[in-house]
Amino acid sequence: MNLLSSIGRKLVVDSKRILLTPVETARDVKYTIEGVRKGEIPPHEPLKTVGATIGALLLVMILLFPVYWIFQAALSGTGASLYSANGLSLFPDEPTLQPFVWVVGDLVVPAYRISLGVPFTELAVVFNTPQLTFLDASAHGVENSSGFKHFLWNSVTVAVPTVLIAMCLIVPASYALSRREFIFRRKILFLYVLLTQVGGGLGIALLIGLYAIYVQFGFNDNKLALSVYYAATAVPFNTWLLKTYMDGIPVSYEEAAVVDGAPPWRVVSEVILPLSTAGLATVFIFTFLTGWTEFVVAQTLLGTENYTLPVGLYALIGEYSIPWARFSAFALTFATPIMLVYLFAQRYIEGGLSFGGIEG
Repeated sequence: MNLLSSIGRKLVVDSKRILLTPVETARDVKYTIEGVRKGEIPPHEPLKTVGATIGALLLVMILLFPVYWIFQAALSGTGASLYSANGLSLFPDEPTLQPFVWVVGDLVVPAYRISLGVPFTELAVVFNTPQLTFLDASAHGVENSSGFKHFLWNSVTVAVPTVLIAMCLIVPASYALSRREFIFRRKILFLYVLLTQVGGGLGIALLIGLYAIYVQFGFNDNKLALSVYYAATAVPFNTWLLKTYMDGIPVSYEEAAVVDGAPPWRVVSEVILPLSTAGLATVFIFTFLTGWTEFVVAQTLLGTENYTLPVGLYALIGEYSIPWARFSAFALTFATPIMLVYLFAQRYIEGGLSFGGIEG
């Protein structure tokens, strides 16, 4: 609970910081202008800052241009194409939100039957809650929805078990490798490093063998089995990363807790894990992305009903044509949760990676 409350407080602080950024920027600009007028700040200093800011904005705009191009294609209508006879256009001719409506489909809160009292008796009172519709896709000329909600549910039911299974293995393994001495410890560390390096080279062979095994045992269309595979592939690298982060936590903190009479589980939950927030956030995001964005294995093992979002996106590609507007809207909606998660976890990810790079 201490760890979760700590993460919650930090997220609140980050949210407030993001909301207050324009106010702080305006305050800094006002302070700089007054300093220049009073002669306290040399005029060339603000110019350097403005020049560096403009250069950074131009670089960011260049890097984000492909994303903007996809967004423009999504606003260009159902018959849009990424290619135009008039060349590259920075703005859509007839912008429309219909592709996004097609992706989201009908936003409906289904009706439920609520029973109060003792069921199957005359004392029971049953209420039927109304069905609420927030977005009627048919009102915007959309006849068939994209199935995005179905693919989204499949991705959630794959990514969440992946994180749970992987974290249950990564956290204790990282702590044991960082803080405990036992037989074959160095060999196990070497094995972890080896597994982080050979996975990519043996990817195709592992996929073929995995498919044969899953088909033999009847797991080839099972989302939980896919989550187990994702968790297994995420364990070696993320265990080594979190172990490297825990190595930098002073042993004196742990010893002080032991002297105060804290049992081992409290030392881990109240000392090690709260101090490893950046490393845990980094490992959590990497593991989540493994289950959320992986395509090849999901397409190979899953059937049509269990397709995840990446496979559902690929299924939009036709034999002779690609509906670029709908494809782009689907891709942007699929990527939005990832961008939001990274936005709030950026500070922790950068802290975890930079710390691991220094210590490793």
